[in-house]
Amino acid sequence: MKTILSIILCLASVFTSAQSSFYIKGKVLDDSTGTPLDGASVLCQNTTKGTVTDKEGSFRMELPAGGHILVVTYTGFETESIRISSSQDNGELIVKLKKKEKKLEEVVIQASTEVKDGWNKYGQQFRDYFLGTTPNAKQCTITNPDSLHFYFSKKRNRLKVKADEPLVILNYALGYKIQYLLDSFVYDYTTKFSTYTGVAFYSELDSTETQKKIWNKNRQQAYYGSRLHFMRCYFDSTLEENSFVLEQIVTDSTTGKISFAALEKPYDSTIYTIVDSVDREVALFGKYRLTYKQGSMEKEYLIANKYSLNSKYQVSTLELLNGFVISENGFFYEQTEVINSGYWAWKILGDLLPYDYWPEEKVE
Repeated sequence: MKTILSIILCLASVFTSAQSSFYIKGKVLDDSTGTPLDGASVLCQNTTKGTVTDKEGSFRMELPAGGHILVVTYTGFETESIRISSSQDNGELIVKLKKKEKKLEEVVIQASTEVKDGWNKYGQQFRDYFLGTTPNAKQCTITNPDSLHFYFSKKRNRLKVKADEPLVILNYALGYKIQYLLDSFVYDYTTKFSTYTGVAFYSELDSTETQKKIWNKNRQQAYYGSRLHFMRCYFDSTLEENSFVLEQIVTDSTTGKISFAALEKPYDSTIYTIVDSVDREVALFGKYRLTYKQGSMEKEYLIANKYSLNSKYQVSTLELLNGFVISENGFFYEQTEVINSGYWAWKILGDLLPYDYWPEEKVE
């Protein structure tokens, strides 16, 4: 009976969070002249929410309750990012954009290292490390690859990719069009490590009702067990009810042997506290193994990592550098303080869902 009640409370919490919202308003100005910028884009990062400014440089937008990164762009100006939250009094935001100034030495360096026909040479590698290699990622298409520029440095043994316009990605597995403002993508051939930064903005693809049902099922499969799902469950104190198990990875300093210590009280007041009356601060540090017991890992992942095909659960590793704060929609910060490896690291852009996605009744 207790388990049933916990599930009901969890579903009620999800329903309430999905329905609540707040408004944000402000003005976008030229930093040097104070002139209002008409037609500036105001996007809520990793959501389907966005708008443009009017002749007065003003904007107003309704957003799902929780935390967000507001991204403001205008042609010829530097992009500005602002963290906002429904738990704070955001007031009227005044956003001042600075004009772009491209340094001469940067132009010279790029001209000397740009690879001709870079997409043909490095395009597949870029896709694999940017979109992913999962079944969902393989159903993604970049519609404007000509906007990408590839730069290879022999001295650093490093590939860098930049884009001169937002990348347009059609995700036919999850039913989204993604406009991605790529800041830069870097692959280091020495360390075999890749990283990229940028801003994603989602919009729904249109199709038949039959196709939308397929997308709905695929989205739910991508959601359950994901980082977004985990963060929302940690916020709601429902990790156990949702089959998440968190264990600290302990390495013996003498023998080097690794063991796992279950985090039995993830909501203890020394770890889990309320900030700004709504958000939750999680003061965990070190490495943790995270297991999701209601979902298995795809065959492609198991084969690629030489794991047993009989593996039952989804397993990821979290390295927590300085704790983090979670908002009710699953947004958390600072995101650079949480490093993923294992299964979650395999699920990158081609499998990610926007922060304003909430699952409907679960499709079996």
